[in-house]
Amino acid sequence: MKVYNLACPLDHRFEGWFASEEDCLAQQDKGMLACPICDSTEITRMPSAPHIAKSGSSKVVSSTELTVANPAAADNSGISGAISGDVVALTGGDHSQLEAQVQAAFLKGMRELMGRSEDVGNSFAEEARKIHYKESPERSIRGQTTLDEAESLREEGIEVMAMPMMPAFKNTLQ
Repeated sequence: MKVYNLACPLDHRFEGWFASEEDCLAQQDKGMLACPICDSTEITRMPSAPHIAKSGSSKVVSSTELTVANPAAADNSGISGAISGDVVALTGGDHSQLEAQVQAAFLKGMRELMGRSEDVGNSFAEEARKIHYKESPERSIRGQTTLDEAESLREEGIEVMAMPMMPAFKNTLQ
């Protein structure tokens, strides 16, 4: 099994797992590789250090060192300065690692949200009103509506949250 670090032109980074290098190249030539964030098929392989998994090993441990512009503001975690508004400087490698972690956390949260809500499609505003006015069972829903309709829902006291609809979420998430 080959695991490659991949990226699209917008620098969305992700992993691809392939049976062989030839399999990776064949899928890339056929346009089968696509960014899970923006759906771009212009995918490039990024440099990566070799990774050898030992049997029985289930966890990869890594650490990121943050440099805080105001060292006096940092506690033992090294990040409180960032929380208080100070500047955090990251090296290229640390920046990429942090960006990948943020992307992964976002995708995980979106998967959880999508898994716990019902897709009502274009009937979102109508169904949200039915739930609000107790004409339909209370549950979490998701779907599409216009910005004007979303504002009308808020004016009626119905809490709605706009979410980006990325290609990665068009199909069932695993």
